Amino acid sequence: MRNPPGGSDARRMLAALFLDRVGNGVWSSALVLYFSVVSHLSAGRIGALLGIAGLVGIAGAPVAGALAERYPVRTILVACHLIRVLTLCAVPLCHGFAPLLAVTTATTLCDRASKTMEIVFAGQAAGEQRATYRALSRVVMNAAYALGAGLSAIAVAVGTSGVYEAVVVGNGLSYLAVAALVMRTKRREPSRVAAAGAAGDGDGGGGGDSDGDGDGAKKAKARGRNPWRDPGYLLFVLLDVFLNLDDAILMVGVPLWAVTRTDAPHAVIPAVMVINTLMCVFLQMPVSARVAGARAAARAACWYGVALLAGCALIAGSSHGGAMVATVTLLLAAVVVTSAELVRSLVSWELAVSLAPADAQASYLGVAGMAQAIERSAGPVALSTVVLAAGPVGWLGLGAVVTGLGVVQRVASLRRLERKAVPAAGGAATAVA
Repeated sequence: MRNPPGGSDARRMLAALFLDRVGNGVWSSALVLYFSVVSHLSAGRIGALLGIAGLVGIAGAPVAGALAERYPVRTILVACHLIRVLTLCAVPLCHGFAPLLAVTTATTLCDRASKTMEIVFAGQAAGEQRATYRALSRVVMNAAYALGAGLSAIAVAVGTSGVYEAVVVGNGLSYLAVAALVMRTKRREPSRVAAAGAAGDGDGGGGGDSDGDGDGAKKAKARGRNPWRDPGYLLFVLLDVFLNLDDAILMVGVPLWAVTRTDAPHAVIPAVMVINTLMCVFLQMPVSARVAGARAAARAACWYGVALLAGCALIAGSSHGGAMVATVTLLLAAVVVTSAELVRSLVSWELAVSLAPADAQASYLGVAGMAQAIERSAGPVALSTVVLAAGPVGWLGLGAVVTGLGVVQRVASLRRLERKAVPAAGGAATAVA
């Protein structure tokens, strides 16, 4: 934290991330109870509200990525945080399903957009050390989430409507401080302008091309700037949806399985969360040292699948035996699945950046940000309706599928990296000649 990749800008952004995630931890831990106790919504309406907000929120990442091609990341981030000030502070003023749906959806959209901008900022500020920055940011964010959840637990213990409303408004006002910290970072050019400048610096040797070749290269470059017309990158994003399932497994799958299909005491559920948080805080940096660079990240995609398969096998086995066996097996599963998460966070981050063309990185990262958003919306539903219904076979099948997709991700990513390296090598040879 004293000298992070990216210097003083990164230090300010990490402080902003800490405050942001403390607020997220408070709100995410208390929102269901708020909607139930204060807003008096039924369980079905709460589920519909969060489901619709989550689905609409998927659009936040690609929209933010497209905006970052034209506007500085700092400007977009500050706008997202200020909108969240308004939407969260408006929650106590909203009465009824429709107004709450509107403000919750707007909050979710800005939350997803800001996460994408944090990735773009990391690439701009940390450069080649973005994996180290990513690991450090995850340590900060997990510690912040834990603090936020603890503060929320105090509010829940009191349980009055006034306290719940104070938590929401306090969380909203905290984004003023987050926006102020982001404003203290340097103003960088929009991604498209920065990429054009970098390309212009290296175009001195292109005068010998024919007009036809130049036009063809321009057209190819223009097509490459649109991530929606890049099948290779879209394949990466699609596979990344499945290679983010560790989140849903730990947050939804394990708690539901423990309660409905095992003899484990309910206390095992918070223990799983504690294990996950502690491992992310203390082990993320050491893991980042082993997954450095695009090729290492591509190869690690395979190991993510293997680790998830082992974790799913442990979860499946927890249904056989008494309370002690179930408890030990589920805790071991939490360790294994969290190990997969530590790898996945770096793999997704590194490949999302490395597989994108340099002249359209922001818009590509916006599309990549959809993977986690889709997983968070569809993953819990798939686990609760398909995997849990199938029993142990469902868990083993899930692990096997993800393992296979991890192999596909590795092969496809390495091939794309090789294709990207060939033109770069050719350009370097031309420059030397």
